[in-house]
Parts: sequence; C-alpha cells; structure tokens
Amino acid sequence: MVGGSCDGCSVAVTGGTHPRVEHLLAGIIPGLPRVELVHTVVSTESGPEWVHNLFMAERGELDAPYVITWEGSIMDESVAAATGGYWMGLGDDPQTGRQISSLEWLDRLAPGAAAIIAIGTCATWGGIPSAKGNVTNSMGMMDYLGKDYRSSFGVPVVNIPGCSPIGDNYLEAASATLLFLNGLGPLPEFDELGRPAWLFGETVHRHCPRAGYYEEGVFAEEYGDKECLVELGCWGPVVQCNIAERGIVDGHGGCMNV
Repeated sequence: MVGGSCDGCSVAVTGGTHPRVEHLLAGIIPGLPRVELVHTVVSTESGPEWVHNLFMAERGELDAPYVITWEGSIMDESVAAATGGYWMGLGDDPQTGRQISSLEWLDRLAPGAAAIIAIGTCATWGGIPSAKGNVTNSMGMMDYLGKDYRSSFGVPVVNIPGCSPIGDNYLEAASATLLFLNGLGPLPEFDELGRPAWLFGETVHRHCPRAGYYEEGVFAEEYGDKECLVELGCWGPVVQCNIAERGIVDGHGGCMNV
C-alpha cells in the first residue's frame, strides 16, 4: 500500500536477490508460504477487482493471513478533507462511489494484519514530505500507529529505512517475519526503532572501504577524492546501516562503493 511515495522502494525490492521476489511469489523457498502480491503497479487486477482484495482482507475472507507493506509517508487526510479533497486515493467504495484514501485502508486493515512493514525513509520516519512546514502533516508508520502497536500475531511495526532502501534488507526481514508467522521461526529481534537488529546494528563506518583513511586521519578535500568523506559531511560513523557491506543491488554499488 502506498502513501506519499515515489515508488523507489518498490523498484529497490525488484532488484533484491536474497530471496528474489519471484521466488516468494512462486512459493519455492522451503518454510516460506507462497506469497500473493497485491500491489498498485504489478498486480494483474485493476480497478474494482483490485480493491476487492482489500475488502476481502477487511472482512476476514482471505484464506491466509495478510501482511501490509507500506511505502511512502503517511499524510494527514483530515487536512485534505477540510477542502473536500484527499492526498492519496486507493479505490472507490462500490456502494457509494466515494474515494477511499490509502490512510483509511490502513486504519481499516491494521487491526487484523499479521504484520505491518514500513519500507523506506518516508514510511519509517516521514521522509522529505515530513520536513518542517509541510502542508500534508506527513509522518512515519510508527509515529502514526504508535510504538506500542502490535499486529494480530504480536509483531511490532517493522521499519526498513533507506532512500531508497536496500531491497535485500526488506526481503530478508520480510522472509524472517513470514517464517515466524508460519510457525517455523522465532519472532525476529528488532531494535528500539523497529529495525531488524541484525541488519542495522553496526554503523556504515564499520565496513566502509575508506575507513582506513579515517583511522590515519586522511580526509578528502573535495568530492571525487578517494579518502574518507567525513569532513565533507559523511555521517557514516553515526548512521546504522549495512550499505557499505551489503551493497545496494546484489552486493554491488552503494555509497563509498562507486
């Protein structure tokens, strides 16, 4: 499901390889259930047929638990409604023709969800749309649902930050969560920010290929230099992320690796 999104998170996930999205859809990974994907872009259904999936989930008519992955910031629909509009529509009510916002769907589906995963910086922390003075009053999933939120299976909000996030981080965390939901694994460990602890426990600096320059006190003077970038504004010693170790796509790329 989407809020204030650029779709970059979805693009990042399609590049993931551990596991691949198509392997989850095909159900060929031992221990993991076959995933039925309901997505605004890649689903084969459209229009009323697509929205019907959400109504079935709300009524408890699906033949399996459902997991919500939210992409994009959560925008305050009451602001838009004050002038008769909406920020993000996600289908019509077949009885009245009223546009249903994505936030309304979240309110309706969150209580029964097996898990909720916020993907990307916008969905986790609010992102650029939540900057001071924004007219949408945007925020992240945990700010909206609250830190004490627990799904129907007892799973807290799972945060996978990044702009764009590492696709493999999402797929690995989602797979670990699915193993738990399938009764074949423990509840994954999350840190105080809702991030998978095993993926976000170390700083970028820890595995940075330029860390040796930092230890020697040799720093880049301008962008393009090969030395440590701390004096040019790099936050690697502070930010907890595995981008330098894992790369952005299939072990390649990412900051400091290009």
